Amino acid sequence: MEEAEKQTLDGFLKWAAELGITDSPHPPSPDSHPPNSCLGYSLAVSHFPQSGGRGLGAVRDIRRGELVLKVPKSALLTRESLLKDKTLASALSNCSSLLSPTQMLAVCLLFEMGKGKSSSWYPYLVHIPRSYDLLATFSEFEKNALQVDDAIWTTEKATSKAKSEWREVTALMKDLNLKPQLLTFRAWVWASATISSRTMHLPWDGAGCLCPVGDLFNYAAPEEESNDLDDVESETHTPLEGISLSNGEGAHILDGEQMDAHSQRLTDGCFDEAVGAYCFYARRSYKMGEQVLLSYGTYTNLELLEHYGFVLDGNPNDKVFIPLEPDMYCLDSWPKDSMYIGQDGKPSFALLSALRLWAASPKQRKSLGYLAYSGSKLSVENEISILKWISKSCHTILDDLPTTVEEDALLLSTIDNIQIDHEALEWKEELRAFEGELCAFLECNSLREGKHGAEFLISEKTRRSLERWRLAVQWRFSYKKILVDCISYCNEIINSSSSQVF
Repeated sequence: MEEAEKQTLDGFLKWAAELGITDSPHPPSPDSHPPNSCLGYSLAVSHFPQSGGRGLGAVRDIRRGELVLKVPKSALLTRESLLKDKTLASALSNCSSLLSPTQMLAVCLLFEMGKGKSSSWYPYLVHIPRSYDLLATFSEFEKNALQVDDAIWTTEKATSKAKSEWREVTALMKDLNLKPQLLTFRAWVWASATISSRTMHLPWDGAGCLCPVGDLFNYAAPEEESNDLDDVESETHTPLEGISLSNGEGAHILDGEQMDAHSQRLTDGCFDEAVGAYCFYARRSYKMGEQVLLSYGTYTNLELLEHYGFVLDGNPNDKVFIPLEPDMYCLDSWPKDSMYIGQDGKPSFALLSALRLWAASPKQRKSLGYLAYSGSKLSVENEISILKWISKSCHTILDDLPTTVEEDALLLSTIDNIQIDHEALEWKEELRAFEGELCAFLECNSLREGKHGAEFLISEKTRRSLERWRLAVQWRFSYKKILVDCISYCNEIINSSSSQVF
């Protein structure tokens, strides 16, 4: 860590300690933390290159369910705390009914940023990232690099929403005399992305809060939800509020006491009215030196990219939806979003149930429908027919996409090699297989190849675009791999079942 960066971080942790933020369940004491720091009893800021970059690591063995961080209400950056500024409060009072809670918080954040070092929140604000990779930040090239229509449409929707919300608040921000650079769409996207990716749920504020130190936790996906009917019926899941932390309804813990099993599953952090603080708990046991992670909720990779700006390799909650015939939805009561192919390539319980009924004759649907709803096969022939249909559908989707999963794997590897050299880009011969996409990237970033290939200094703007290009390729690779794995799974079951027929 650079010395200047370390000094800034030390100043931030000292500021946080003065606000009462602590990683100890006990009252602050000389034995709880190093001097002038809110961390040191349970956690420390560390760097994890392979899993999220900067994060929080365990400085001791931590048991599952232990309280590992407590942030008092007074240390949370909220609309309520920022509206103590009379100028800001007066301006917002005239239009609060016309704006969403997140729009108002974004305006408040930009107003506070405009104060610079005079802001009481400056030690925290200086640590907020200055750029994000959410879908709303994607250029036309980066959007098209996703390749899949649903992903492209989601990106267009996110960008359109951001532009619409910006236009709605422009007059207000001008009335607040914000600096010109804070009035731009780029600044608005930054503020919106900060709120989207870093806020945490509050029961009384739809916009949530920014939580100093608490937002240093990196993400861990919840366990994969089972497709078994018994598990589906026995578990209850709490819906998330927008894109913030889930808020469990069960008992919480203090001073090392364990949460009950239901509450432990639902939440890693929540605002505890009893202690007037945001409390974070260990979602599992950690050994000293391990990164302590936080679950924001159950998200697919596209949702993670849309709201947080990253993609997980092997995300257990990822899924792919294949086109279904209209009458497939009419034969049962399963919700459309329950009919998908899971991250492991296996069709969901609901998708198999719907297709089994669809492939059966009308007479069979009446007499054997209960078997489909219970997850049972109707017949070997029926099972083979639906698996062939799924496999064919996966093949059709893959054939319509510009690149294969193998080509995407090669492109990812090549982009990774380029990112290692931060001063110059020397395009490898393998990239010639992606000449069209490469040319589009160069054009998007106003770059031209020299006499000896594409060799040039890489600017910050180009580096950010390269990272978003990588995210797009990483997403489409994961998407295609699910389809490829599904084809393999279907073929394996078909071959096994065919031997039973003959």
